[in-house]
Amino acid sequence: MFADYHVHTAFSDDSIYPMEKVIQDAITMKIDEICFTEHVDYGIKVDWDSGQKIIYRGNEPMANANYPEYMKTIQAMKEKYGHQITIKTGLEFGMQTHTISQFQKLFDRYDFDFIILSIHQVHDKEFWNQEFQKGKTQKEYNEEYYKEMLEVIRQYKDYSVLGHMDLINRYDAQGIYPFEKIKPWIQAVLEQVIADGKGIEVNTSSKRYGLKDSTPSHKILELYKDLGGTILTIGSDSHKPEHLGAYIQDSKKMLQEIGFKQYCTFDHMKPVFHDLDR
Repeated sequence: MFADYHVHTAFSDDSIYPMEKVIQDAITMKIDEICFTEHVDYGIKVDWDSGQKIIYRGNEPMANANYPEYMKTIQAMKEKYGHQITIKTGLEFGMQTHTISQFQKLFDRYDFDFIILSIHQVHDKEFWNQEFQKGKTQKEYNEEYYKEMLEVIRQYKDYSVLGHMDLINRYDAQGIYPFEKIKPWIQAVLEQVIADGKGIEVNTSSKRYGLKDSTPSHKILELYKDLGGTILTIGSDSHKPEHLGAYIQDSKKMLQEIGFKQYCTFDHMKPVFHDLDR
């Protein structure tokens, strides 16, 4: 089984990779199953049919996926290529506590196989440009990031896995905050995830970003295993042809070394387990 469970296309604001080309490339790469997870980030982005003016950041529209077109296109792709590859329908919910109700309405509108829940912003402030971190100590912004994550998953349950759980590390200009100092917050998040029957993802983009550790880190993955966590997905966070399927087999080996035996794909929001050594 070769599956990529975090894939963006031109339906996401930060990609121009056409969905059909993604599928054709995946077939060529002998990927068995692919799940599209287009961006939705209420709070900083609006829906195309919201009636609000679409603001552009460079060439990128600050808009969420065009859901009706997205769903229609996925169905057409399933009909055209379904005999060659399994195609699953997902979204990546970039959620904040004050946007939960908007995501719930969206989830209730459509049938999904898979939802990644990610914390991309806090108080509508982003990490990549240091807006969120500005004026805070390293301790303050790390703790606030995980506090927001914990509060979101305490309130919202219609998701499958937490995406790139320690994303804040990628944008920490002061270096990686010591795990032991943030462990109580991470453990609380993982305990909630496990209690709710949810999972976490291994996001292989850590390799292309040149990070020294996996995303999430080995320590988070080890803690998740020690706490009894079993639901794991692996995704490339692909936005371009060179991202698709990258480092997924390496991630399987890493998970085996940590002691995990299985990973998951999803069908109608239910995990399907696969042996890591296959």
